[in-house]
Amino acid sequence: MKDIRDHFSRLAPIYTRVRTTDKEPVLFIQEMLQSVPKISATNLGCGAGRYDYLFLKHFKSRLTLFCVDSNQEMLDQLVKTLGRHRAEGYYPIRASVDRLPLRTQSLDCLFSFNSVHLLPIRDLFREASRVLKNDGYFFIYTRFRSQNERNIWGRWFPLFAEKEKRLYELRELKTLLGDYPYLSLGPIQYFQYDRSSTLRQLVARARNFHYSTFRFYTEEEFEQSLQQFRNNISTQFEPGSVNWQDENVLLVVRRQR
Repeated sequence: MKDIRDHFSRLAPIYTRVRTTDKEPVLFIQEMLQSVPKISATNLGCGAGRYDYLFLKHFKSRLTLFCVDSNQEMLDQLVKTLGRHRAEGYYPIRASVDRLPLRTQSLDCLFSFNSVHLLPIRDLFREASRVLKNDGYFFIYTRFRSQNERNIWGRWFPLFAEKEKRLYELRELKTLLGDYPYLSLGPIQYFQYDRSSTLRQLVARARNFHYSTFRFYTEEEFEQSLQQFRNNISTQFEPGSVNWQDENVLLVVRRQR
């Protein structure tokens, strides 16, 4: 865990540049909540603020957003990012998921965007049960292990899918949710994205460890895998035009009475 914390501390200044931000799930949530006049929400594992900016942009003054992360460097970047955009209505909070400094049944929504596999899942669901209002929403945007295996990294970067054991499958999340009687799984929305890059850009992302998965490699494993990745991409694609599909999923969990 310390290695992962150090990873995000080192990556914080460039995190927004090396990671892709998808607006589609935010627009889907906006549509679901269009009839809710005022929304009090928390983004868990908010990171450097890239999704917080989208939430605030699209929900505007309807939204009060608590941005929670355990990494101070990420929160510092969030404040800079949102400050540049002159965003209002957000409150950065350094905290762990197992002890959220939020009142019981005080939130309309929780968001977890690309962070559920990094957080202690049972603490996450326990605290979601506590802090959400009756009929509140918990939106979990993630990718399944099987989706991860099919993307550009899982298919062509050696050991990537094998190293990434933290991701869940739907059946596993359903089983875990079954232990929390106040939480029930609602709609599931799948997303597919057409991505395009160059081999040079992909190599730069890998060297910047844009996925924490790369921290699980030894130095020798990483260099060997990176070279094989170059060979694989050069064989399968034009190095100047690498195209693939990413898959993600949005789970809508409700807090029942």
